[in-house]
Amino acid sequence: MSDGTTAVGRASRQPLVAGIAAALALLTLVTVAVLWLTSDRSEGTTDTGTPKDTSAEAGFARDMSVHHQQAVEMSFIVRDRTTDDEVRRLAFDIASTQATQAGMLQGWLDMWGLDKTSEDPPMTWMKNASSNGMEGMDHGSMKGMGGGGAYKPHDGSLMPGMATNTQLDELRKAKGKAAEVLYLKLMTAHHKGGVDMAKGAVELVKDSTEKHLARTMVQGQQSEIQLMADMLKARGASA
Repeated sequence: MSDGTTAVGRASRQPLVAGIAAALALLTLVTVAVLWLTSDRSEGTTDTGTPKDTSAEAGFARDMSVHHQQAVEMSFIVRDRTTDDEVRRLAFDIASTQATQAGMLQGWLDMWGLDKTSEDPPMTWMKNASSNGMEGMDHGSMKGMGGGGAYKPHDGSLMPGMATNTQLDELRKAKGKAAEVLYLKLMTAHHKGGVDMAKGAVELVKDSTEKHLARTMVQGQQSEIQLMADMLKARGASA
């Protein structure tokens, strides 16, 4: 495949991935509003009102939306690179789940009147929360997730676990079993980064509805990590 064709393919998928999240944000906005307004606020620290732009709530919503969008993109890619029903079914499950969750997160940002993007580096919300005296993640955990400045974005990988542009190009070129194995390896790493970020949100986010979603992400992605380990083993590979 020529560089021009690859660039066109990438460009055509990016609006699709972004469009899915945007459409789901509109579709889920009313539901999100109802859940947020009627949820039990008694868990953990009492909410003090609408989250601020620099809050853990806003930062997690922005960063996990971006993280999720790449998982959706990878799942669309592998769908076209293999005929294996098991892998295609997993890819569909991941794409639909994470697109829906990204829509919810962006719906909250809309409801809070906050921008969907920030000029701050990814994971800044973890550092801000620590600076504000919030208890939760230790310094070592923050550094592992980029909150302490340890993770350096490179080649399109903005946060821990995210694939690089080079790896995505490799996935686009792979076929059959090779595509399946590469997808499972990349998605396993992606999920591990997502789980760590969601755990950070469980510790730092005060909004009980968003905290619950973060817990759901941890549980769901940990389960899929084990499933993908079994699928890799069945293909003579490991993460």
